[in-house]
Amino acid sequence: MNTRRGPVARLGAHLHAQALHYLLFAYRGHQTLRRRPTPGGPHWPVFGLAGAEIALTVDDGPHPEWTPPLLDLLHRHGVRATFFLIGDRVRERPDLAREVLAAGHLIGNHSMSHPQPFAALTRPDLRAQIEHAQREIEDATGVTPSLFRAPGGNWSSTVLRTTAALGLTPVDWTVNPSDWRSPGVPRIVRTLSRTRPGQIMLCHDGGGDRSQTIAALAEVLPRLTDRGLRFVTVPDQR
Repeated sequence: MNTRRGPVARLGAHLHAQALHYLLFAYRGHQTLRRRPTPGGPHWPVFGLAGAEIALTVDDGPHPEWTPPLLDLLHRHGVRATFFLIGDRVRERPDLAREVLAAGHLIGNHSMSHPQPFAALTRPDLRAQIEHAQREIEDATGVTPSLFRAPGGNWSSTVLRTTAALGLTPVDWTVNPSDWRSPGVPRIVRTLSRTRPGQIMLCHDGGGDRSQTIAALAEVLPRLTDRGLRFVTVPDQR
C-alpha cells in the first residue's frame, strides 16, 4: 500500500520522524546509564530486561552469506538470540528463516522492506509493513512473531499504537556498536564488552558485509559468559 500525501505533508512527516530519531538517540543514552533499563510494555518500547540476564538481538536478515556462520557461532557458545527478520528477505530465503527457528532462536518482525524513516509512513502503510512481514514469517516458519522492532528504532506514537493494535510488543535496545557501519572489529568488541545485566545488545546479519560483526561476537560472547552473564531471548511484555 502506498497512501498518497501532498509534498508539504510528506516533508512535515519526514522532519517529525527525524526529530524523533534524535530524541530517541538521547533517550537510549540515558537508558545505557541506568542501573536497569526500562523493561517497556505494549505502549512503550522494551529497552532492557527485568532480570540480570542479557539479550542479543540481530536485525535485517536472513542473509545467505552471514546468517549461517552467525548461527554456527551462537551454537558453539550456547547462546540463544532474538532475530528481527525483514519480510522481503524471508520471502527470498524462507529456508534460512526456518534454520534460525530450528536453532532455538526467537524470531521477531522487522517490517516488510525496512523503509526509513519508518515513523514518516502513513498509518495504513505502517500497518501494511508490519502485517505483510507477519504473513511472510508465518508462511515460512509456521510461527507468528509477538515482537516488533521499528526499522532504525524510529518509533512514534502512531508506530507504537499500530504495533499494539496488532498485538505486538515493541522492542528497542540498550547497547549499540553501530556494526552496520563496519566501524572495525575492535570498536564493536569494546562497545559490546561493556554490556551489563538487563541490557539488550543490537547487532546485524543483513544489510551489508557483516564479517566484522561475526568476528567481534567471536571475541565478545565468551568474554561476557566468563563474567557470569547469561543470554536470554527478549520476553514478550504484552
